Amino acid sequence: MTVPVPEGHDGGTDDELAIRPAEQADLLAVVRIENESFPQPWPYDAFDRFLGEPGFLVADIHGQIAGYVVADVSASFGRQLGHIKDVAVHPDRRGMGVGSALLSRSIAVLAAHGADSIKLEVRRSNDGAKRLYRQFGFEPIRHVPGYYGNGEDAIIMVRQLE
Repeated sequence: MTVPVPEGHDGGTDDELAIRPAEQADLLAVVRIENESFPQPWPYDAFDRFLGEPGFLVADIHGQIAGYVVADVSASFGRQLGHIKDVAVHPDRRGMGVGSALLSRSIAVLAAHGADSIKLEVRRSNDGAKRLYRQFGFEPIRHVPGYYGNGEDAIIMVRQLE
């Protein structure tokens, strides 16, 4: 998937955003984005374990990793549940549609791999992410007290697939 980056963002209209499967060579950039994005970042080996999974995708702009998503599908009570485990965009690339492109492609990949629905967890304080997820049809279904390592609550959001 290649989409133009909106005009006025980092160099005009000639930037191209490609969403592709993550590769070993992408992991250091992914970990850097993770470290800049989250107070309790995943370690390198967590990402390494997901290499080769169809739901581990990166957003590439002219050879630079702008963001990533990690997702999978597993059986749950006789249904196939997609799970978006981690998604982040480099701070310099936020507000450019990178997160939307990653989320869109991730939903398509999970659906293609048989997911009936998709869930994700989001920090209660992360209003920007919650807004984005709602735009993609995710609805909050419950909250989990103290889910994150710092004691912050998580909101579980789900989207049904047709």
